[in-house]
Amino acid sequence: MRRYLLFSIILVVTLAIGIIYGISIQRYKVFPYKQIKNAYQYLSHWVDKSYGPWSIGIYIHSTPFDLADSEDILNPVLTGKDVDDIDAEYVADPFMIIKDGRYYMFFEVMNRETNQADIGYAESEDGLKWKYKKIVIDEKYHLSYPCVFEWQGNYYLIPESHENLSVQIYMASSFPEEWKFIGNILNGHRYTDPTIFRYNNKWWLFVSNIFSDVLNLYYSEELLTGWKPHPMNPIIKLDKNISRPGGKVIVYDDHIYRLTQDDDPSYGIQVFAFEITELSENSYKEKIFSEEPVVKKTGKGWNADGMHHVDLHKVGDGWIAVVDGRNE
Repeated sequence: MRRYLLFSIILVVTLAIGIIYGISIQRYKVFPYKQIKNAYQYLSHWVDKSYGPWSIGIYIHSTPFDLADSEDILNPVLTGKDVDDIDAEYVADPFMIIKDGRYYMFFEVMNRETNQADIGYAESEDGLKWKYKKIVIDEKYHLSYPCVFEWQGNYYLIPESHENLSVQIYMASSFPEEWKFIGNILNGHRYTDPTIFRYNNKWWLFVSNIFSDVLNLYYSEELLTGWKPHPMNPIIKLDKNISRPGGKVIVYDDHIYRLTQDDDPSYGIQVFAFEITELSENSYKEKIFSEEPVVKKTGKGWNADGMHHVDLHKVGDGWIAVVDGRNE
């Protein structure tokens, strides 16, 4: 009896130590976090090809939801081979800012050496032909989905930083090349693809999770503080087809639309648009805009096997979108 009791105590103590050490590995990055992470990412690249290689293209049309390739554009406009300051495996998740008639694009750059992504940027005079510039944000953890926006004369950027269990915000100290971290607006979870927008004098933020099967909504009066979870969270649950954000929220013909990537049966197949029909501190309703996706895999070329991101901008009488595509 005493032997079984001693064995049970040893088992419980060992299990407790294992749990504590496991939490420490993830949260505080202690040994062997880096080795485990590198091995996981290496195996992921071989087992699940849907995470790369991605490249970036430009679509245009007279309306935002009938996007198409154009003979005037040689897609993809950016690939990992265009990155010249690090060894890049691919580029993805593009967001664009148009300032003083010039186009600036920010995107994920997967660093082959570190097995994590940084944020890079490129410039264009017309939005069609692009020149890669440099990496502008590099942390000790994976960064992607650089949702960039302007507010009251300043430029801000919110990347995905789920490995740091946070939603971080940066502000340009010298746009577009210099950015400084100014704080976290959410903490404690693996938030993915944070997508911020302003509506009815409030800030709103969509986030998903690493499984792409939940969509949560937060809101705040202020950009940097006071964020609260929506009472209807999760506003989408256990649905990989429509949960994970796939680009900025836009307003078109006085209606609000969110873009969502389809991650079932595999990651990053296509992007759908949903019209937000009711949005307040207490309620949320939406409906699908069309059963036809905004963008989808084409079966050939640079986006043969998937598309999972669209950033739309009204330019003149038409729309221009930075998109990404996958070719395994």
